[in-house]
Amino acid sequence: MASTKDVYLVIGGSGFVGRHIVEQLLRRGDNVSVFDIVQRYQDVPFYSGDISDQEQVSTALRRSGTTCIIHTASPPAGLSDPALYWKVNVDGTKAVIAAAVQNNVRKLVFTSSAGVVFNGNALTNVDERLAPPERPMDAYNESKQKAEEAVIAANGKGGLLTVALRPAGIFGPGDRQVMAGLYKVYEDGKTHYQIGDNTNLFDWTYVENVAHAHLLAADKLDNPPPAPPLSTLEEIPLEAPPLTEAEVAILNHPLPPLDLTVGRRCIPTSEARPLGPYVTPPPNADKLVAAFEDKFSHPEGRPVVRTRFDPLSEPNLFRTKIDKPDTTPLGVAGQVFYITNGEPCYFWDLPRLVWNQLDAVFPGHRQKRGYTVLPAPLGFALAFGAECWGWLIGKEPALTKFKVTYSCVDRWHNIEKTRRVLGYEPQVGLADGVQRMVDWWRTEYTSGTHKITH
Repeated sequence: MASTKDVYLVIGGSGFVGRHIVEQLLRRGDNVSVFDIVQRYQDVPFYSGDISDQEQVSTALRRSGTTCIIHTASPPAGLSDPALYWKVNVDGTKAVIAAAVQNNVRKLVFTSSAGVVFNGNALTNVDERLAPPERPMDAYNESKQKAEEAVIAANGKGGLLTVALRPAGIFGPGDRQVMAGLYKVYEDGKTHYQIGDNTNLFDWTYVENVAHAHLLAADKLDNPPPAPPLSTLEEIPLEAPPLTEAEVAILNHPLPPLDLTVGRRCIPTSEARPLGPYVTPPPNADKLVAAFEDKFSHPEGRPVVRTRFDPLSEPNLFRTKIDKPDTTPLGVAGQVFYITNGEPCYFWDLPRLVWNQLDAVFPGHRQKRGYTVLPAPLGFALAFGAECWGWLIGKEPALTKFKVTYSCVDRWHNIEKTRRVLGYEPQVGLADGVQRMVDWWRTEYTSGTHKITH
């Protein structure tokens, strides 16, 4: 850990994710400023500027005394302006990197996206070994992919340490995209429509968990790596060297289950169980009950057993070290990490949870009716027609091939590396997160300040 506290500049700190990061930094007493194009809050020093202008970013870094940049700035997904995505995400990120090196900033944490590896096909329990596709799904993910590549390539240049985080399906208080879209479907009376059979698992991530991961990455970015990079050795070994004690400590402890939403369930055994009905308690009754209850207070998982297919197995770790000899896969610097709730659910389940919560806000608005299920092929056909018509009249259609793909394929990610290396554990479960988002939205709605636009 660093011997002195960092001074933070959150680029994009007026936005959705950026604001939650600022609030968490303030809660723990850190020195934080914001760089953005619009000022929405008055509680931290603010620097207005164009992210693609290196000198404007550099000026903010000098004046704020920044030692750690958290870069969250990005136009929202779904815009039909590729040039804007390139200007902010690619040119802007390169300007941030150059300004950081120019001003001897030590750390850069970049908000990437899990979408950088999505090419329209199913992603099932994918880990960080999966390379981004040559043809990203859209301009947003293409620009994020290029920005992430620039951030990782900059690690170690001019003393700068970098890391990229890939959150998936962010939602929560302050969200102007997911919640706005779901409310419009609710208001239009279209919640009974479903595309696909809803057997595809999807990763949603509560925004405060995303912010928490950014702080963990920032705190651990300059920690000594658990093993020296292969490039620092006199010669690169032909066989995997033994793991260091620090690597073993990261890899071999059992992780607790992710149970914020589903809760914990213990299976009784002969050594640990509730007593149930009895006439005479067994002689070791207290020991049996204590052992069973202790599983709830110490919910460690099963012992770690790995195969050669495991991303954190010794052969795969060595392969990663060979491919990237200047970094270590169990360090933070120069790495990418998926950030999710660790609770993949069927795609349509979360929207329906939101709509059920909205029923409490607008009692009687929805009539009970069965679901109208459109098979995925029919959804694609309708989207194709809508896109053709939209092209003719110059208007973005409500249904697109991307939206159909998005709602019909598996998209969930393995976060074991994130949990072990960053020490990340989700703080808020999906169900609680939805409740918090809808409560926030209700406050905005009743005050008349909520807007559909971002």
